[in-house]
Amino acid sequence: MESSSASKQTVAFIGLGSMGMPMARNLVNAGHVVIVWNRTPMPEAERAANGFESAASPAEAAARSSGIVITMVADDVALEAVTLGEHGLLKALGAKQGLHVSMSTVSVQIAAEMAAAHTAAGCRYLAAPVFGRPDAAAAAKLSVVAAGDAADIAQVEPLLKAMGQAVFHVGPKPEQANTVKLAGNFLLMSMLESLGEAFALTGKAGVDARQVLDIVNGALMRSPVYENYGNIAINKRFDPPGFKLRLGLKDANLVLAAATAAAVPMPAASLVHDRMLGGVARGAGELDWSVIARLVAEDAGLK
Repeated sequence: MESSSASKQTVAFIGLGSMGMPMARNLVNAGHVVIVWNRTPMPEAERAANGFESAASPAEAAARSSGIVITMVADDVALEAVTLGEHGLLKALGAKQGLHVSMSTVSVQIAAEMAAAHTAAGCRYLAAPVFGRPDAAAAAKLSVVAAGDAADIAQVEPLLKAMGQAVFHVGPKPEQANTVKLAGNFLLMSMLESLGEAFALTGKAGVDARQVLDIVNGALMRSPVYENYGNIAINKRFDPPGFKLRLGLKDANLVLAAATAAAVPMPAASLVHDRMLGGVARGAGELDWSVIARLVAEDAGLK
């Protein structure tokens, strides 16, 4: 197994979307060598400006790393492609007896399947999905939920802390982290639905939404999540999105799949799933998922 220094490591980073890009940049800022691959190639000038080294494939990125690969991709299909595909990272990482840190929001099922595939290939798999929007990623203030072998988490903890403000170890099985991540996203989507319904009800009574938010987030509770999303909804800042509604719908599907597999009734998850499905059907899929508040208002006959 190739060892890596806690002070400076050579890391492969796969997936440079709205979350992956600032996360990879923070690794560079922390002094690490970062070899990147993205499905959409990055212009050379942009790559150089960010301090990245580029690879022609996930396999090449893994081969040039010191044995650590981080992935931050959109969904199960993308994770399978960059890991198990023709030019995927798994074989190269297996040759190094390395460690794959999956930070994507993916299904509980694929997390378990990935862990088994990595064991068979002679390498290791760690799930470390994150809570936080792109602005939190840029500020290195993500919250990381990690599950897997404790020694593996300890090995990459300096990297995780370069990207986030807190690391939570929730168990020895990678799929446990993905379950917690989906549960957290379920709470967020339920909050958006409830906030939208409260705004619609009080709006029909002629009460200003900002005053409602100030009261609810002062007298009843104090939550930066309610504050942030409440202001986005009030100011209708749905574009550009921090997290797209269609990705929220993807996560709702994952929540319901996990609930079905575990025989856990989640009627609230079904309700908010249908709300997001309706929003996507009405063309709101590329907007921020806080657009749920607007969808509720429209159903209430409010403009």
